[in-house]
Amino acid sequence: MKKLVVLFLVIGLSSCKSQEKKEIAFVNIDVVTFQKSMQKKDIQLVDVRTSKEYKAGHLKSAVLINFFDTDFKAISIKKLDKKKPVYVYCRSGNRSAKAAKIYKEAGFTKVYNLIDGFNAWSAKGLEIEK
Repeated sequence: MKKLVVLFLVIGLSSCKSQEKKEIAFVNIDVVTFQKSMQKKDIQLVDVRTSKEYKAGHLKSAVLINFFDTDFKAISIKKLDKKKPVYVYCRSGNRSAKAAKIYKEAGFTKVYNLIDGFNAWSAKGLEIEK
């Protein structure tokens, strides 16, 4: 009987941990979905590349918050509304995935990462600003 109780406790605790992980998860989305989402009102579009990359071309209405800045998290919290959806991208999707995780851990409710980043956007021949 004790073994059964211990088994249920272990299962219960591990299910709590998996729920905890789900809460800090962000959503990876493809270029088509990302583009459609950009047409919604009240979204926040964030480019986490460097200023040099941003100046070479970026998505319309994107706010630049360089992931490599030492105060990246503080700048993001100051500039962005935690209650509004955040759509984040970088060159290849790597930095933006890391940024998306930081945003979720900081309490942003809806965070979306562009799979394969600006490279995927450019490969589709979609509009960019310079």
